[in-house]
Amino acid sequence: MNKPLRRVAVFCGLLVLALLLRVNYVQFVQGDTLANDKHNRRVSINQFAQPRGDIIVDGKSLTGSVETPGSDFKYKATFKDGPMWAPVTGYASQAYQTTFLEGVYDKFLTGNDDRLFFNRTIDMLTGKEKQGGKVITTLNAKAQLAAFTGLGKKKGAVAALDPRTGAILALASTPSYDPSSFAGSSTKTDQKNWLALQKANNPDEPMLNRALRQVYPPGSTFKVVTAAAALENSKVTDIDAPTDSPLPWKLPLSSKFLENEGDLPCKNASLRVALKVSCNTVFGHMGDVLGKDKMREQAEKFGFNKEIMTPVRADASVYSKEMDAPSNALSAIGQYNTAATPLQMAMVAAAIANDGKLMQPYMVDKLQAPNLNVIEQTKPEEYSQPLSPANAQKLQQMMETVVKEGTGTNAQIDGVTVGGKTGTAQNGVANSKNPYAWFISYAKAADGSPVAVAVVVEDSDASRGDISGGGLAAPIAKKVMEAVLNK
Repeated sequence: MNKPLRRVAVFCGLLVLALLLRVNYVQFVQGDTLANDKHNRRVSINQFAQPRGDIIVDGKSLTGSVETPGSDFKYKATFKDGPMWAPVTGYASQAYQTTFLEGVYDKFLTGNDDRLFFNRTIDMLTGKEKQGGKVITTLNAKAQLAAFTGLGKKKGAVAALDPRTGAILALASTPSYDPSSFAGSSTKTDQKNWLALQKANNPDEPMLNRALRQVYPPGSTFKVVTAAAALENSKVTDIDAPTDSPLPWKLPLSSKFLENEGDLPCKNASLRVALKVSCNTVFGHMGDVLGKDKMREQAEKFGFNKEIMTPVRADASVYSKEMDAPSNALSAIGQYNTAATPLQMAMVAAAIANDGKLMQPYMVDKLQAPNLNVIEQTKPEEYSQPLSPANAQKLQQMMETVVKEGTGTNAQIDGVTVGGKTGTAQNGVANSKNPYAWFISYAKAADGSPVAVAVVVEDSDASRGDISGGGLAAPIAKKVMEAVLNK
């Protein structure tokens, strides 16, 4: 072989070797990544090649599947009472992927989860169509209906927990959307409906899960966190003893006085009275006495500054780490940069109701194979111990006074002990927009508290002077608590 031919042969050999290396690299190194890439149409086709498994509430399916003739997607998902349940189920769309429970458990619902290998094998041997598993939730259908209808046309959210276990009982967000409206891949209907829901085209953001993914200034509901910090750090031991709370009280390092809403008995008010009538000066001064580090530590024990996995992710609520003294005082009354999701404030109420023990929130009770075998069972876990049982019980007394004779009387339920705290949080530059109306609460039963609720109403048709946590949010919380208690 002459020299030019030998060079050509060597070059061709190197090309073949490079090709073999590339093929093996793609197959064995990049294979899984490419197979699961959202832009790989085969992935989407496989997702909808068989009916999806169901998401279950109270033994009934929220979801289903129907055939889509004339498409390479054989089935598409359907949703019962879609707008009410969207914050829980999320969506499963042939064109726009999956989210929330539909996304977290996509492989399990499609039957592709490794834990369903045995079921897939049996189905293949018996000639059955591959089946997806079921996701059994902790949600309470009556509580969810009460939350959704209570919010009505108002923009806002509700989160409800079982304080004893952390099980999520209700998760509502309004305005909402119907996941069925874009479950397919049609450019005429599904794409049109999808685009109409996007923020650029719909400033009300119906696809925003306000219960988990929106943080708001919690206003006076945060005063229970400040009260917990005061008790845990022994700044207050007797909730009925006068506090050293000047009136008027000037913010530290500032010429500005902190104002109360109306002519309230806040001078040296006891912690119980201060919570009952919602004294800004008492809790702002208490936050200043405690200092930003102790305030932040207490907030973080309740879950602030950390994302919460339910298993759907909830955004981190915020108590700022770096603040000057006046900012910390304002933060102690739920203003400045302090911000919380409704789930976070439900966790605060739940920990107090559960004698100081905060349980990890979760919304899935178990995963069930098509043959009804339980593949995974959630066991309640302790998240933290924000305060001692003795101090939690003192806070319960304070919150129950709020409902009995304070700002939260609209949450009273005949024959039931209810504790709560109202909040009306400033909104906009210089409080230029309608405030947010908050209410957090719990109801007691013989075996402890079966429900803790947080409600936020982001805006409403009410005039500015009529917007309050006790007036707008407390009645919604009451309906949710009554639904859980089956009143």
